[in-house]
Amino acid sequence: MLIKRFRRTDDSSTLDAGRRRALRTGASTLILALAGPRLAFGNTIVAVRVWPAKDYTRVTLETDTAVPFQQTLMESPNRFVIDLDGLEMNAALRDLVAKIQPNDPQISQVRVGQYKPGVVRMVFDLKTGVKPQSFTLPPVAGYQYRTVFDLYPAVEPDPLMELLAKSERKAEAFAQSGGAAGSEDSEAFFRKYAQGDTKPSGRQPSQTGKPAAKPADKSPQLAQRQDDDDDAPALPPARGAKTARLLTIALDPGHGGEDPGAVGHRGSYEKVVVLQIAKRLRDKIDAQPNMRAMMTRDADFFVPLGVRVQKARRVEADLFMSIHADAFTSPEARGSSVFALSERGASSTTARLLEKTQNASDLIGGVNIKTNDRAVAHALLDMSTTAQIRDSKQFGSALLRQIGGLNKLHSANVEQAGFAVLKAPDIPSVLVETAFISNPEEESRLNDPAYQEKLADALLTGIKAYFAKNPPIAKNRTT
Repeated sequence: MLIKRFRRTDDSSTLDAGRRRALRTGASTLILALAGPRLAFGNTIVAVRVWPAKDYTRVTLETDTAVPFQQTLMESPNRFVIDLDGLEMNAALRDLVAKIQPNDPQISQVRVGQYKPGVVRMVFDLKTGVKPQSFTLPPVAGYQYRTVFDLYPAVEPDPLMELLAKSERKAEAFAQSGGAAGSEDSEAFFRKYAQGDTKPSGRQPSQTGKPAAKPADKSPQLAQRQDDDDDAPALPPARGAKTARLLTIALDPGHGGEDPGAVGHRGSYEKVVVLQIAKRLRDKIDAQPNMRAMMTRDADFFVPLGVRVQKARRVEADLFMSIHADAFTSPEARGSSVFALSERGASSTTARLLEKTQNASDLIGGVNIKTNDRAVAHALLDMSTTAQIRDSKQFGSALLRQIGGLNKLHSANVEQAGFAVLKAPDIPSVLVETAFISNPEEESRLNDPAYQEKLADALLTGIKAYFAKNPPIAKNRTT
């Protein structure tokens, strides 16, 4: 319909004024009708995501503008109630109900509805008490505004207690099977792997400096319990017994949850392939009599960089390995690399680029800065030492020698960069770039289970080779 422009005349009348008001009112109504609830309430839900894990469950609402909200934690029964202002129900919000999985450790179900015009209410029925952390993140890396609800269990899982429980089961299994290998001291055990040798190269001194005794003098179960339980009275070792303990390897699959990491040409996510590789390596480490693995994440959820370091230190890890499969600006880039910490800047252009992308993980994954003790975080990251870097480079060299037999090396030497995740001051720490997921050929290999197995074997052999040349020192018992 063609609407002629209203033209004011010098001889204006009351009728003309009424017609002008009617026209303005009609135009405003038409604009509001076309805009719908967006102008009425201002916000649009872009996506809803849920990341369940034993550490915590994260619920993320992505919107085109920041969303104000109010929250209430209720008991008897346990519920978490959130009122979102400036929203109307839409398909994305309705989908939240189906995103809650039966095995979610924290949430049993969620109810979502229009509480009143412009306010959407979400009610999370909880399986247990939680400590929620809620915050808003600004747009970054392809994300728009994100409102994040992290539901931490009231009693947070302790990585050390989980590790000790696994070690106890392992000790019992070795005891039932005879467990002769498990009774060797750690130094003698790993010297077997020097130069591919399968036999001890002579009698090794014990870590206590006492003469070595036959394995029968001390059962692996007793040795393990003495090492892992400081709360129990210290039992004097049998005469001539060796000091045995399980060496702890902290495995850190990069990225996770909201942070996918690099994305390959075929759509592979870095966070997925590195988790698969880490799980294979974990199983191989746990199969060794004198070793055990701790993973900073064992599912698809985000772990802040500082928390990854804290977990490794909590279990007094002997080594820390962060596993990645990053991307470069060119799809032709290929090969494996190993990085140690640097206090003087990145050692190459590639290292500088990777340092920037990896250290941005907290921004992409989403960290509630207000709840972090910044003083503690900065102190932790500034405590790196020359000795740690030296040992890390030796560890990295041992890994490179093994990986080089499986894949082309992007760099034959251990590179260095200021990766935040490597800054545990008392643990030799490396970051392994298994391959470039941005290279189509290497992306295909990273998704191949057979190749993942070979890569895990190479990494395990590198760990053993490092300990063969750098025998583990005696430590206080892990408690």
